[in-house]
Amino acid sequence: MIEENTLEIEQHSVLKSLVLHLLPGMLIGMFYFAFYARFAKHGYPSIMALAVAVPVVLVPVELGYLLVQGYKKNKKLSLKQVISYLQPIKTWEYFVWIPILFGIIGIIFTQMKPVDQFMQSHVFSWMPTMQSGLEGGYAKPILIRTYLMVIVFVVCIGPIVEELYFRGYLLPRMKYAGKFAPLLHSFLFALYHVFTPWMILTRTIGLLPLIYTVKKKNLYVGIGLHILMNSVDMLTGVLFITKMV
Repeated sequence: MIEENTLEIEQHSVLKSLVLHLLPGMLIGMFYFAFYARFAKHGYPSIMALAVAVPVVLVPVELGYLLVQGYKKNKKLSLKQVISYLQPIKTWEYFVWIPILFGIIGIIFTQMKPVDQFMQSHVFSWMPTMQSGLEGGYAKPILIRTYLMVIVFVVCIGPIVEELYFRGYLLPRMKYAGKFAPLLHSFLFALYHVFTPWMILTRTIGLLPLIYTVKKKNLYVGIGLHILMNSVDMLTGVLFITKMV
């Protein structure tokens, strides 16, 4: 378990905060847009490019940055004094709050679907839609390999690293935004997802419950919730594959 930071947290300037929030997303987006067509040539849906971007870009950039900060403080590869919001809560609280927050996020995302569709068709129609592989026309072995990658990297590893980086590291260093820090942070996290910009408004509002981490000072709630959120599309994909001939 990562030890809680017991020292006063150094704060970021507005510029540094913006760069650290958005640069990883830009790099992930560059990889995705550079390679999704190449994966398509080999019969893979574009979500495969996103899954590969996690170990190739997301983990080295975000976790790598955190480890560098930890090395500066501890003279070894450690996240001690780097990550915040690690105070323990009672076990039963995880089984209560994660489902409740998941339900709230699900309702928000469902209600905001018309907004996403409008934004995608009227504002971002020039951008390619991410293919999940469930549109048909993909071979079963291709989808099996794709969703194995999705399970490992998009559902599990990606959310863990993102929660450490965004909620555990960046959010506590946004005192410059005052009481609006959670909202600004949620907006910047939405912008970070450059491959689906039509969901900026939905993600800004819908992911605010992740800021529950701030209230409970417990990052593990956010990690569990983030993994559960990313599992929805994965489960749909697995069910789709199992029904294929």
